[in-house]
Amino acid sequence: MSKSERKSVLPSEPSHGYEFGGPLGAFATSLGLPLVCYLATFLCNDISGCPVPSALHPWSLTVAKLKEETGWPGFQGLISTKVTVWVLGYYFLSLVLQAALPGVLTEGVELSSGGRLKYKFNAFSSAVTVIGAAALGTFVQGPDFPLWTFIWDNYTQLITVNLGVAFSLACFVYARSFSVKAGNKEQRELAPGGHSGNLVYDWFIGRELNPRVTLPVFGTIDIKAFCELRPGMLGWVLLNLAFCAHQYKVYGYVSDSIIFITFFQALYVFDALYMEPAILTTMDITTDGFGFMLAFGDLAWLPFIYSLQARYLAVFPVDLGYAGLAGLFAVQGFGYYIFRGANNEKNRFRTNPKDPKVAHLKYIETKSGSKLLISGWWGITRHINYLGDWIMAWSYCLPTGIAGYMVQQSSSLSDHPADGSIFGGTPTRSPVVQGEARGWGMAITYFYVVYFAILLVHREMRDEEKCMRKYGKDWEVYREKVPWRLIPYIY
Repeated sequence: MSKSERKSVLPSEPSHGYEFGGPLGAFATSLGLPLVCYLATFLCNDISGCPVPSALHPWSLTVAKLKEETGWPGFQGLISTKVTVWVLGYYFLSLVLQAALPGVLTEGVELSSGGRLKYKFNAFSSAVTVIGAAALGTFVQGPDFPLWTFIWDNYTQLITVNLGVAFSLACFVYARSFSVKAGNKEQRELAPGGHSGNLVYDWFIGRELNPRVTLPVFGTIDIKAFCELRPGMLGWVLLNLAFCAHQYKVYGYVSDSIIFITFFQALYVFDALYMEPAILTTMDITTDGFGFMLAFGDLAWLPFIYSLQARYLAVFPVDLGYAGLAGLFAVQGFGYYIFRGANNEKNRFRTNPKDPKVAHLKYIETKSGSKLLISGWWGITRHINYLGDWIMAWSYCLPTGIAGYMVQQSSSLSDHPADGSIFGGTPTRSPVVQGEARGWGMAITYFYVVYFAILLVHREMRDEEKCMRKYGKDWEVYREKVPWRLIPYIY
């Protein structure tokens, strides 16, 4: 085998050991996080409360009572053929829109095996098309538009199907990664940390860096880029809109709190979709393989966990008033200002360092030829964009206030309408009060901001390790110039 042939199959970096706790951590995460999706659904519901009453009185907890309070449909109720077909149809629609709509053709960063992969980006126009169709349907049919009622009535089954898609994709790309061969003209290579030799770990972390398939009519589909910003991100917005529709059906109005969350989370999503080419320089694309970690995160965790606040407010509306909204606008605006300003500055500098908007910035040049900014946004902290992202996360949780509610039932909980779904049946106006649940619901509605902090700190640590391996002593010099990791003068 020639030197050039060997290079074409090697990853962009040597394998650098385990992350996420190794095989045991990968197994626990793959099992535990999907369980969290279900627990958040059943323990915070429209049947008995958020959290369910038994959680407040664990000494009186029984399996029978917990099943009653959670509306447990049985394991057979977690999956539905009809829901499976419609969800797969949604993925198919995403493929159709990517292939049919005009898009921007962009090249990715240079691969270690040489060359650059080409990407077609039109996620923004694809999402606008779907949201436009949904808006038209809502205009004609109001909150009874079938899309919104379908999402609410089949929420649990939607989680199951998307988990199934993520699991299937992870298995497919893992098996297919073994067809990466020397001299491969398809520019395929293994991910730096995804070829440990341990099946569970490599399946979880992702063995191949940029798995692609070529489909009739649709052409070449980059599986990782497709999942990153299409079905899950748009699904997040659709879930929130379905929750708004349900609140209107039950209460006859849409609260300012759920409007705020839905609008700004949609803004966050469409901002990411509009700036789609920027993902080509992110760790997800350049470094991480595509395995269950990214598949699950993109397709299940993101839409169903990130929308928890809107789902809570659909059952228990919170009215913020002008003062509350003003405070939230300030938090959101400050976070977005940092997040977008930092990312735009980085992308401009990487694309064209002579751009007048970034030409004045100071930087150090590494031996590898890379330029590291030491002024502007990136002179404040080494990951200033993460700080902006986290500040925005607070504005999504704060509208739920001191969360927690109890659904007062005039009769047995077993009389609650159920059709195999925790949220199925005709909307009712059972009195919803906070009672002794006040404050306890924050474990669910503020879970996002706590989890996001852990995620960003862990991601920042992974960035640091990667950059240390890549730049060596140059990174030590950079750290002296920009000593703060995430929060100035704190961390």
